[in-house]
Amino acid sequence: MNEFGSCFDVDRAQDARTLHTVREDRFDEWKNGLSPRHRAAVDAAAFDGKPGSLVILPGQEADGWTVAIGVEGRPELSAWALAGAAQKLAPGTYRLEDGDPGEAALGWALGQYRFDRYMSDSPAPEPRVLLHPEDGTVEPVLRQADAQALVRDLVNTPAEDMGPAELEAAVRTEAEAHGAAVTVVTGDALLTQNFPTIHAVGRAASAERAPRLIELNWGEENAPVLTLVGKGVCFDTGGLDVKGAAGMRLMKKDMGGAAHALALARLVMQAKLPVRLRLLIPAVENSVSGNALRPGDVVKTRSGLSVEVHNTDAEGRLVLCDALAYACERDTDLIVDFATLTGAARVALGPDLPALFTDDEEVAGQIDREGHACDDPVWRLPLWQPYQRLLHSDIADLANAGTSSFAGAIVAALYLSRFVLDGRSWVHFDTFAWMPTSRPGRPKGGEALGLRATFRMLVDRYGTVRT
Repeated sequence: MNEFGSCFDVDRAQDARTLHTVREDRFDEWKNGLSPRHRAAVDAAAFDGKPGSLVILPGQEADGWTVAIGVEGRPELSAWALAGAAQKLAPGTYRLEDGDPGEAALGWALGQYRFDRYMSDSPAPEPRVLLHPEDGTVEPVLRQADAQALVRDLVNTPAEDMGPAELEAAVRTEAEAHGAAVTVVTGDALLTQNFPTIHAVGRAASAERAPRLIELNWGEENAPVLTLVGKGVCFDTGGLDVKGAAGMRLMKKDMGGAAHALALARLVMQAKLPVRLRLLIPAVENSVSGNALRPGDVVKTRSGLSVEVHNTDAEGRLVLCDALAYACERDTDLIVDFATLTGAARVALGPDLPALFTDDEEVAGQIDREGHACDDPVWRLPLWQPYQRLLHSDIADLANAGTSSFAGAIVAALYLSRFVLDGRSWVHFDTFAWMPTSRPGRPKGGEALGLRATFRMLVDRYGTVRT
């Protein structure tokens, strides 16, 4: 568990080392203004102001050194501007020369993130404290850092310790913290309560890892309903269309959509947004056994549509379709789902950009603007209706996978759209939920992508009543 509160302190003019930020496009101007002694230190370190680089500038006394940090050439600091420094600097207390860190407080905190649950000898690092004015600007960013860390922790946890029951426990923890109600439909009760595709995907797992639909409700009954849906496939073997070893290696992260939805629910409840929050997580393990779902099977979904299973490894859309149909049974102002759904989205956009699908132009524009403003970008792909033909089945209303390898992310999103009632405002994220290589503030492993952009959109849409 990462506690980021110790990363910050109110500035009361206490002793602290100064952090100078150096814009890359003004590096020469900055260097020319240095003393000969400091210019020599810059040259010796080959410091050139590149973002993320730093150099120690000696003081008159041995312990009087300060730090210069290279940042992007824009007036405000990016979210990740201080992340590299937070990872490299010695423990201590630091003060930005230019004052309040703003969004960069996020990177300062997340640069100190560690996932050390399984380390036999991993002492917690001493906190690096960044001073800031007492004006409340860091607190919202700190909550977002905590939410980002929640996603990382859940995704990084191996499937043995993060099955459907453990995912349910994580939801209950958040519910208890914020006074929300949780209901769960588990095992064969999914059939009697009409969640057949969730049951079909998860029925091959052991009884201890039985499939379930987890539902959290919070907020005033008469407020606009905001429904968050997260794909909670806690491990994905591919089913009888079994994955190879390389494809299965990271499948502990296939519940990354659920982690995003839960973290977003936490942010909504912390901010006390005036909504009736509804969180739906279909939690399953896609396993192999004698009763596993077979290629060619036809499943009747909650909406009444029948689905032919072309591929048991296209299971995420199966568990989501029942959850989305259930979401639409209530008058809902907005539905947002997160899912680690397709490799095709990663081929198109790489690991950093989650694919965004929606027909709501206003919401799409808000998320795009907020994503760029807070360094949490997304990229919109089209719900191209002519590709509905790729979901054709000869024996059922539709198939769960396309008949070709083209446009896989679009086809998957179109499949989900068949279960969202006309007129509903719906947003679908196809996210990787993972950093394949480490970057400042973003270590290799689980990662939240599009989370902060979406939360800021929700604040714009609904306003906040937090006190």
